[in-house]
Amino acid sequence: MSKKNSSEKTKNAQQPKKRFFNVEKRFGYTMHEMWTHKMSYALVAPFFIMFITFSLLPLLASLALSFCYWNILEDPVFTGWTNYKYLFVDDSLFLKAFSNTLYYAIIVGPVSYITSYFFAWFINQVPGKVRPIYTLAFYAPSLTSAIAMAVVWGVMFSNDSNGYLNSLLLKLNIISEPVQWTQNVKLIMPVGIVVALWSSLGTGFLSFVAGFTNVDKELYDAAAVDGVTSRFQRLLYVDIPQTMPQLLFAAILQITGSLSVGGTLAGHPTPEDAGLTVMLHLSDYSGTRFEVGYASAIAVVLSLLIFGIGRAAFKILGDKG
Repeated sequence: MSKKNSSEKTKNAQQPKKRFFNVEKRFGYTMHEMWTHKMSYALVAPFFIMFITFSLLPLLASLALSFCYWNILEDPVFTGWTNYKYLFVDDSLFLKAFSNTLYYAIIVGPVSYITSYFFAWFINQVPGKVRPIYTLAFYAPSLTSAIAMAVVWGVMFSNDSNGYLNSLLLKLNIISEPVQWTQNVKLIMPVGIVVALWSSLGTGFLSFVAGFTNVDKELYDAAAVDGVTSRFQRLLYVDIPQTMPQLLFAAILQITGSLSVGGTLAGHPTPEDAGLTVMLHLSDYSGTRFEVGYASAIAVVLSLLIFGIGRAAFKILGDKG
């Protein structure tokens, strides 16, 4: 045997030990750093404990149960890819719920995202003393409970002539008979979208307001030296770059909220399932039919969709923050 082959074998034999040594060294370095910054880790520990307990572990459990049949009363039975096959091939209601959810998310997500940023920018233009009043006025609808909101908008979109909107349209002779806002298949989702947009200025809106408040005012003076004088130019070249972290945060909130929407003003079930969403479909199987395995498959697909779009938003906005 040549010396070259002998040295190669000796080198290959030493590689696992070297890799093990590197892992051991990294682990020791990590533990040293954690001990050095133990106070910081102690402060973030409650969040991570809550996240692991109520988000990560349930997601892993759903992933495992999605490959099983489980009705809660009996032990789970492994069925492989059966739930996913039925979900994408045979379950026409899921495809209906998926299309309704995308229709809702494509409109509500971007529109509420842009309007939240615009109104936050508008509030930043008014005098500082009255900004809290404007902020409360725009944020108040999102504080309204679902029951109160359903009562208010239920009267607005009532299907009889006593409903505010129908009554107004009848008096103006625009319609000859009351419009069935929550029974007409073509109007159920648009009405739900209108209600959602009315209450869409939530946490993302407040993050935008805070972001504009924290923009360094000296940057406006520096931009003015470079010829940036109008408010639109300041928004484009100063405000947007300085509020990228808030833009990313609000984008994640909008993606999660719009794709995980529950019921609409029309209630559930709706005619021809025009208001059926993925979350309602999931709750039907988990809370009504007790087919937890299939409901877990729906939850996994929805989580992957939210995660994928969220990663895309992070790629677009995160690297610029």
